[in-house]
Amino acid sequence: MRASRRTPGQPLAEGRWLWRRLYVFLVSAGLWLLLLRSLGRMPPDRLVHAADGLMGLLALTLVLYLMAPTAQQLAAMIAELKLRLAGGRP
Repeated sequence: MRASRRTPGQPLAEGRWLWRRLYVFLVSAGLWLLLLRSLGRMPPDRLVHAADGLMGLLALTLVLYLMAPTAQQLAAMIAELKLRLAGGRP
């Protein structure tokens, strides 16, 4: 199997979401571990508030994973913004 070369029209490797998936997996696992350990040590009257906050962090992480732009898209948006600010394109 030989290595394929990237052509100009081919998307970059970041578009395959490997790093984004790895980041979200590690952060989610860490937050679940934090949730598990912290709930075991908290007084019962604070459990609901703490669990809600940690589950909110997990939800935010998942939303960012699913909806946030990739680095390619961010670079394209910044380049477009620079052109518009410089008066290049309307």
